Amino acid sequence: MYRKIMTMAAGALVLGLSTLSAEAAGKNICVSWKTFQEERWKTDEAAIKAVVEAAGNKYFSADAQGSAAKQQADIEGLITQGCNVILVVAFDSDAILPAFQAAADAGVKMISYDVLVEHPDALYVTFDNVGVGRLMAKTMLEKGKQEGDFAFIKGDKGDPNATFLFEGIMEVLKPNMDAGKIKNVCETFTDGWKPDAAQKNMEQCLTSVNNKVDAVISENDGMAGGVVAALEAQGLAGTVPVTGQDGDKAALNRVALGTQLVSVWKDSRVLGKSAAEFANMIADGKAATEIPGVGKFSGGAKGVEVNAVLIAPNPITKDNLNDVIDGGWVTKEEVCAGVAAGSVAACN
Repeated sequence: MYRKIMTMAAGALVLGLSTLSAEAAGKNICVSWKTFQEERWKTDEAAIKAVVEAAGNKYFSADAQGSAAKQQADIEGLITQGCNVILVVAFDSDAILPAFQAAADAGVKMISYDVLVEHPDALYVTFDNVGVGRLMAKTMLEKGKQEGDFAFIKGDKGDPNATFLFEGIMEVLKPNMDAGKIKNVCETFTDGWKPDAAQKNMEQCLTSVNNKVDAVISENDGMAGGVVAALEAQGLAGTVPVTGQDGDKAALNRVALGTQLVSVWKDSRVLGKSAAEFANMIADGKAATEIPGVGKFSGGAKGVEVNAVLIAPNPITKDNLNDVIDGGWVTKEEVCAGVAAGSVAACN
């Protein structure tokens, strides 16, 4: 379980890395991405890079391309090639532990970015993922369905966030499930959080229950796209509410169109900016316990206590689409593409 902590409101390895120590002015802040294929990571990177470079530090990155083995090698390379602080979006949190230990042994500071790695020396910076799960489920009960046959399309089994999200989802839905109002008819992990894998999972679910699904809890927007595609093929899109998270442009458009109920918006510009500021502080010698808003977190599978900062998310439905538009996250044209005139207030 989570311990309560303070919350804050809201390619391959880059060429030339071997010359970091000799040529770089300031400190070297590096990022190991689990995969750069998802839309949101480009937004995170832009925010991180801007803050790092504004402080006179240098930004470098590596893309593990969805490979735990490559990420291990990438991090080992970053350690030996002059990085002062490494932010890691882990592909497999357990598999990457040896790299975190190697960094600790070498005196390189590590930040678990968005995905928990249970190493006591690493600072964990993320959105409150159990809270995201709660918000998805709460929105489903308030604006979607309170009872019926529910399908659960979870993220990758090796990513702790999939479990954190499900923990929050079940916390909210359990009373209705215990009362027999909600029935879990399908529940599956999705390899790599891939939309096509989620679509296949949803298709198999629909087949197994003869299309009798009243609601779908999808753990992110990319997978929600696959889920909606499967529902559309059966003429169910728009009648079966679907959840998601990340604030992807396509998902926000689906919210406006009515084929997705909610996208819990985790403004990754805020996350990236915060993590980069923390990385700069740590590179300058500040301890993780001195980071603004830091608290203790021990909610991982192993119960390892780490220093952590959790940032609060915002559930976006048809009713508050203006939040993402006015916040400059997405344009009105992107959100409202194909929306019937007068059907959504934010699109008027």
